Amino acid sequence: MLISTLNLNNNAVIISSLSIILLTSFLLTRVTKKFKLPNVTAYIITGILIGPYVLNIIPKEIINGLDFVTDVALAFIAFGVGKYFKIAVLKQNGAKVFIITLFESLLAAVAVTLVMLFVFHLSVPFSIMLGAIGCATAPASTIMTIRQYGAKGRFVDTILQVTALDDVVSLVAFSICIAVAQALSSNTKLSLSVFLIPILTNVVAILIGIAMGFILNKIINDRRTQDNKLIITISIILAMTGVCSVLDISPLLSSMALGAAYINLSNNSHLFKQINNFTPPILTIFFVLSGMKLDVSSLASAGVIGVVYFVVRIIGKYAGAYLGALVCKSPDEIRNYLGLALIPQAGVSIGLAALGQRILPPEIGGLLSTIILSSSVLYELIGPASAKAALHLSKSIPDDKAKMVSSFSEAEAVSK
Repeated sequence: MLISTLNLNNNAVIISSLSIILLTSFLLTRVTKKFKLPNVTAYIITGILIGPYVLNIIPKEIINGLDFVTDVALAFIAFGVGKYFKIAVLKQNGAKVFIITLFESLLAAVAVTLVMLFVFHLSVPFSIMLGAIGCATAPASTIMTIRQYGAKGRFVDTILQVTALDDVVSLVAFSICIAVAQALSSNTKLSLSVFLIPILTNVVAILIGIAMGFILNKIINDRRTQDNKLIITISIILAMTGVCSVLDISPLLSSMALGAAYINLSNNSHLFKQINNFTPPILTIFFVLSGMKLDVSSLASAGVIGVVYFVVRIIGKYAGAYLGALVCKSPDEIRNYLGLALIPQAGVSIGLAALGQRILPPEIGGLLSTIILSSSVLYELIGPASAKAALHLSKSIPDDKAKMVSSFSEAEAVSK
């Protein structure tokens, strides 16, 4: 451990570690941008490099002491997702979006679970938790691609709503799977209460989030300065995260409910932009920490399982989106291309993997984390390209931008 050998005091070690985490991750993004890779890929790779399994720069004590960052980062991510739950937009095609989301998320979860159980003969707790995590889709890279090409229209609206909703499905599924996994691990008899308790607990979390949304809307008004609005919002998000930590549940649902309640009550998206400007260092530390916890030595043992998970989840997502759109009689572009935009998986899934690692036995919990972290890098590598293809094929990109994309693709083909 490079830092600890310098005989620095504890505060100096913590501060120096945070500086190294942020600066190293920034420098690595300069490299990944050359290859047109998303920043999250650079962050995870940074964590792997400076973590205990490669260069061992950051002390393990610091890594363990920053565990709370996971919950805080997830809370901010979920708050941002909440803004996509505007009732006015959901009313237009909410039922169809909900059906498509159930198909694409649950089919991926079932496919992953069955393969893990019957092909690799892994334990039930591990298989169902990995399947539940497979539900989630990371909206960040897809949203960045949408913004980059100025894409808009019904296809884009469907993408945004589905990616927000399937995180909800994943969270509920994961909460139920945690209860089942804990019951199986402790040899507790499965009963209705085992399934109902986590669901009811998360319903309470959602109600708390909605209530705090009402309070946030009342407190924040035009007389507040921008700084005070930011301070109030962050304090409420952190308070809810603390309550969820006491209840031993993820802060995702409550924070998502908070964001949804606020956007519907205020119809003001400026606060979300403020939060987005505040959170990059927190999210950077979160992803770097996730990379630090990736046991590189376990990649070999997780190799085949990880590759199969990677492929099966993509097939499940695409097939589920196709079938859901077919049932809803959605337009051809949604039926044929929506699945391509649902490939990325980072943020929420990494957070859920971290939670699952705490619950499962160390060896199998490490395998779960390794599979999700390594596959997240791969998903983020191909996700933006898949999203761009989906937007281009669905004709959601304006004509001037579409010509640019088409010309770029032709130039690439010629160069090859």
